[in-house]
Amino acid sequence: MKNRLYATSIASLTVLLLQAGAAWAQTTAVGLWRTIDDSTGKPRGEVRITETSNGLSGRLVRSLAADPSKESSTCKVCTDDRKDQPMTGLEMVRGGKLAADGQWYEGGEILDPDTGKTYKLKMRVAEGGAKLTIRGYIGPFYRTQTWERAE
Repeated sequence: MKNRLYATSIASLTVLLLQAGAAWAQTTAVGLWRTIDDSTGKPRGEVRITETSNGLSGRLVRSLAADPSKESSTCKVCTDDRKDQPMTGLEMVRGGKLAADGQWYEGGEILDPDTGKTYKLKMRVAEGGAKLTIRGYIGPFYRTQTWERAE
Protein backbone atom coordinates (compact mmCIF):
# COMPACT_ATOMS: atom_id res chain seq x y z
CA MET A 1 0.00 0.00 0.00
CA LYS A 2 2.79 2.37 0.95
CA ASN A 3 4.67 1.64 -2.32
CA ARG A 4 1.51 2.18 -4.37
CA LEU A 5 0.89 5.57 -2.70
CA TYR A 6 4.54 6.52 -3.27
CA ALA A 7 4.35 5.58 -6.98
CA THR A 8 1.12 7.56 -7.42
CA SER A 9 2.68 10.60 -5.76
CA ILE A 10 5.76 10.41 -7.98
CA ALA A 11 3.60 10.07 -11.11
CA SER A 12 1.46 13.07 -10.10
CA LEU A 13 4.51 15.19 -9.33
CA THR A 14 6.07 14.26 -12.69
CA VAL A 15 2.93 15.29 -14.58
CA LEU A 16 2.79 18.63 -12.73
CA LEU A 17 6.45 19.36 -13.43
CA LEU A 18 6.05 18.54 -17.13
CA GLN A 19 3.02 20.80 -17.41
CA ALA A 20 4.80 23.63 -15.62
CA GLY A 21 7.86 23.20 -17.85
CA ALA A 22 5.75 23.33 -21.01
CA ALA A 23 3.99 26.49 -19.83
CA TRP A 24 7.29 28.15 -18.89
CA ALA A 25 8.84 27.30 -22.27
CA GLN A 26 6.03 29.14 -24.04
CA THR A 27 6.46 32.28 -21.93
CA THR A 28 10.12 32.82 -22.85
CA ALA A 29 11.45 34.56 -25.92
CA VAL A 30 13.25 31.38 -26.93
CA GLY A 31 11.63 29.76 -29.96
CA LEU A 32 10.69 30.34 -33.59
CA TRP A 33 8.98 33.67 -34.34
CA ARG A 34 7.25 34.97 -37.45
CA THR A 35 8.12 38.61 -38.13
CA ILE A 36 5.37 40.87 -39.46
CA ASP A 37 5.98 43.53 -42.12
CA ASP A 38 5.10 47.01 -40.82
CA SER A 39 3.65 48.23 -44.11
CA THR A 40 1.68 45.17 -45.26
CA GLY A 41 0.86 43.45 -41.97
CA LYS A 42 1.87 40.13 -43.55
CA PRO A 43 4.52 37.65 -42.39
CA ARG A 44 7.98 38.66 -43.61
CA GLY A 45 10.34 36.07 -42.15
CA GLU A 46 11.02 33.58 -39.41
CA VAL A 47 13.59 34.21 -36.69
CA ARG A 48 14.77 31.53 -34.26
CA ILE A 49 15.74 32.94 -30.87
CA THR A 50 18.07 30.87 -28.69
CA GLU A 51 19.71 31.40 -25.32
CA THR A 52 23.51 31.84 -25.41
CA SER A 53 26.14 32.71 -22.83
CA ASN A 54 25.91 36.34 -24.06
CA GLY A 55 22.14 36.50 -23.78
CA LEU A 56 19.69 35.93 -26.59
CA SER A 57 20.58 35.35 -30.22
CA GLY A 58 17.98 35.54 -32.98
CA ARG A 59 18.84 34.36 -36.49
CA LEU A 60 16.79 34.62 -39.66
CA VAL A 61 15.72 31.09 -40.59
CA ARG A 62 13.86 31.93 -43.76
CA SER A 63 12.25 34.73 -45.70
CA LEU A 64 8.50 34.70 -46.25
CA ALA A 65 8.54 37.56 -48.77
CA ALA A 66 5.86 37.46 -51.45
CA ASP A 67 8.53 37.85 -54.14
CA PRO A 68 11.82 36.31 -52.93
CA SER A 69 13.60 37.41 -56.12
CA LYS A 70 13.33 41.02 -54.90
CA GLU A 71 15.00 40.16 -51.60
CA SER A 72 18.76 40.59 -51.30
CA SER A 73 20.60 37.33 -50.62
CA THR A 74 23.18 39.15 -48.47
CA CYS A 75 23.07 42.09 -46.07
CA LYS A 76 24.64 44.73 -48.32
CA VAL A 77 23.45 47.63 -46.13
CA CYS A 78 24.84 46.25 -42.86
CA THR A 79 27.75 48.27 -41.49
CA ASP A 80 29.22 45.86 -38.92
CA ASP A 81 30.49 42.27 -39.11
CA ARG A 82 27.20 41.26 -40.76
CA LYS A 83 28.01 43.21 -43.95
CA ASP A 84 27.73 40.98 -47.02
CA GLN A 85 26.75 37.99 -44.86
CA PRO A 86 23.97 35.73 -46.19
CA MET A 87 20.50 36.81 -45.06
CA THR A 88 19.59 33.24 -44.13
CA GLY A 89 21.30 32.67 -40.81
CA LEU A 90 21.92 36.39 -40.24
CA GLU A 91 21.90 37.32 -36.55
CA MET A 92 19.07 39.85 -36.13
CA VAL A 93 18.95 39.85 -32.31
CA ARG A 94 22.11 40.04 -30.21
CA GLY A 95 22.21 39.94 -26.45
CA GLY A 96 19.37 40.81 -24.19
CA LYS A 97 18.71 39.21 -20.85
CA LEU A 98 15.62 39.00 -18.71
CA ALA A 99 15.42 42.16 -16.58
CA ALA A 100 14.86 42.19 -12.84
CA ASP A 101 11.13 42.74 -13.38
CA GLY A 102 10.95 39.28 -15.02
CA GLN A 103 8.89 40.61 -17.94
CA TRP A 104 11.21 42.51 -20.30
CA TYR A 105 14.39 41.38 -22.01
CA GLU A 106 16.87 44.26 -22.17
CA GLY A 107 20.48 45.04 -22.96
CA GLY A 108 20.74 43.69 -26.47
CA GLU A 109 20.38 45.04 -29.97
CA ILE A 110 18.22 44.34 -32.99
CA LEU A 111 19.14 44.78 -36.65
CA ASP A 112 16.84 46.24 -39.29
CA PRO A 113 18.06 44.34 -42.36
CA ASP A 114 16.37 46.82 -44.71
CA THR A 115 18.49 49.75 -43.49
CA GLY A 116 21.46 48.00 -41.85
CA LYS A 117 20.86 50.02 -38.68
CA THR A 118 20.99 48.52 -35.21
CA TYR A 119 18.81 49.62 -32.33
CA LYS A 120 18.87 49.07 -28.58
CA LEU A 121 16.53 46.18 -27.86
CA LYS A 122 13.74 45.72 -25.40
CA MET A 123 11.26 42.86 -25.80
CA ARG A 124 8.64 40.98 -23.87
CA VAL A 125 6.55 37.88 -24.37
CA ALA A 126 2.82 38.63 -24.56
CA GLU A 127 -0.50 36.81 -24.77
CA GLY A 128 0.69 33.76 -22.86
CA GLY A 129 3.66 33.21 -25.15
CA ALA A 130 1.84 33.59 -28.48
CA LYS A 131 3.35 37.00 -29.30
CA LEU A 132 6.63 38.81 -28.82
CA THR A 133 6.67 42.59 -28.47
CA ILE A 134 9.92 43.90 -29.98
CA ARG A 135 10.96 47.48 -29.36
CA GLY A 136 14.01 49.08 -31.01
CA TYR A 137 15.35 52.34 -29.52
CA ILE A 138 17.55 55.21 -30.63
CA GLY A 139 17.65 57.61 -27.71
CA PRO A 140 14.09 58.45 -26.63
CA PHE A 141 12.62 57.33 -29.96
CA TYR A 142 11.45 53.79 -30.59
CA ARG A 143 9.53 51.58 -32.97
CA THR A 144 7.53 48.57 -31.84
CA GLN A 145 6.73 45.39 -33.74
CA THR A 146 4.76 42.35 -32.68
CA TRP A 147 6.03 38.96 -33.79
CA GLU A 148 3.94 35.77 -33.67
CA ARG A 149 5.15 32.44 -32.34
CA ALA A 150 5.60 30.05 -35.25
CA GLU A 151 5.99 26.86 -33.21
